[in-house]
Order: sequence, then C-alpha cells, then structure tokens
Amino acid sequence: MTTTERWDMGGDLSVARIGYGTMKLTGWPRGERPDRETSLAILRRAVELGVNHIDTSYYYDRDGVSANELIREALHPYPDDLVIVTKVGALVEGSDIALPAAEKTGLTADNLRRGVEANLRSLGLDRMDVVNLRMGDLGGSDAVSLAEPLEALLALREEGLIRHLGISNVSADDFTEARRIAPIACVQNLYNLAQRGDDPLVDACAEAGVAYVPFFPVGGFQPVTAEHLEAVAARHDATMPQVALAWLLARSPNILLIPGTGSLTHLEENIAAGSLELTAEDLAELG
Repeated sequence: MTTTERWDMGGDLSVARIGYGTMKLTGWPRGERPDRETSLAILRRAVELGVNHIDTSYYYDRDGVSANELIREALHPYPDDLVIVTKVGALVEGSDIALPAAEKTGLTADNLRRGVEANLRSLGLDRMDVVNLRMGDLGGSDAVSLAEPLEALLALREEGLIRHLGISNVSADDFTEARRIAPIACVQNLYNLAQRGDDPLVDACAEAGVAYVPFFPVGGFQPVTAEHLEAVAARHDATMPQVALAWLLARSPNILLIPGTGSLTHLEENIAAGSLELTAEDLAELG
C-alpha cells in the first residue's frame, strides 16, 4: 500500500518517501484533534503500513496533549528503523511570534539546548535522529543569520545528542550558508502543488543529496487547489489530496512527505498515494 521508494536521509537513515507528521494529533496551534485512542491507533497503523519517518516537535503540545508523549506511548520501544525528526528554534505561535527575529528566544543557545533536551526526555531517547533548526519569518526586514543557532546545534551534535541536522523555514541563501557550517540532512519548507516558490531550492537540495521535506503538502489549513487537479483525480479514481501528494513524489526523488491527519481513513489514503503513478499527460496538465 505504501510507496517502496526510499531516501537515505543524512546518507545513513533509510526512510520511506511517505512519512507522517504529528501536528494534527494535538490540534496545535489551533483546530480539532482526535481522541487519544484514535491518535495512538493512527501512529501504530502508520508504522504497520511501512512509515518509518515521523515528524514531531515539543511545540506540538496543546491543552495537555503532547505529540511526543503520544509517539512514546504508541511506539516505544521504537522499531530499529524508525526515524524521528523534530524541530527547535523560533516558535510559530506564542511569545516569540511578535518579536523581531533577533529577539526570538527560541533561537538562543540555551533555549535550543532546552528544546533538544525536552524532545529527548518526552520521547524517551538518548539521541535525536534529526533536529531541524526552524528559523523565523522569511523575507522580513528583521531576518537574521542562522549561523549562531546552527553552530549551537552543531555543538549538541558533537556531544552526541543529535545525529543529523536540518533547517526549516529558510531561504536558498540560508541553505548555502548552512552547508558552510555543518552537514545538512534535510530542508523543511512550505511547498506544494499550488505553492512552488521553492522550486530552485528543491533542485539545489537534490543536486546536493539533501532531502527536501515540504510542510503543508496538501495545503495545511487551506486545502490545496490547482487547475485541473480535480480532473486528474477523477481519471485515477483518486482524491485530490492523493494527486497532490503523488505530484510531489514525481517532482523530485529527494522529496519526502510528512502529511498529517487525525483520521485513520485519511492516513491510509495518504499512504496509498505512494502507489498512484501520474502519467506524463497528468503532470503536463498540472503544470
């Protein structure tokens, strides 16, 4: 049911190209969430279906429901091949959101350490497989270099707390700068069928052997819409989100998917997208 295609993240972590993102299990930062038993069932079913790349964060914690604690309850002791990826850095919402990038407290060395340690503690791990440094808002006049926070995470990697480093919510220039500082295993940015501003960065990552992990692959809080999407889906007797995911898989072999859902049915549909082969005609129609 799942795609058999894989990618070696960081060169040594073999992951299926369709993974699972846990944000919706908590309803964070806003929105509905499944009940606890459904959340646990989703995580276990994902692994049963071949998912071995789970994206999370200690940010994903709302009203006492924590994604990391759900992962630990559902899957610990973890399968040997399970890759858990987290993020630390600038908060998406909360006290950091109104601050200039240079003052975002999540990007200080002390708070980056606290973030990594919080992830390790809540997941029951001694070392994170991958930690993404999430930067602040892109393109703002208050944008700051990722050098200092990335160097802080590199020091934690040298301590043995992190296996691989990634970066998130970054520009092409950030990617170039980051690779001068440390080996980069993945980039996690907004990208989907309707929002393709990162096309050059996707290609740059592929050329460098770096995984590109699009967040909101089917649109996030607003379902993705694109010309001819419905027609292509009808031809394949598929859903529009399945076509959007299949398009991403066809876009570049280094793209790894982490669609999130609070529904077992949607989980299975998302994973089944790995078996959906879009034709050259489909791809041309989607643009």
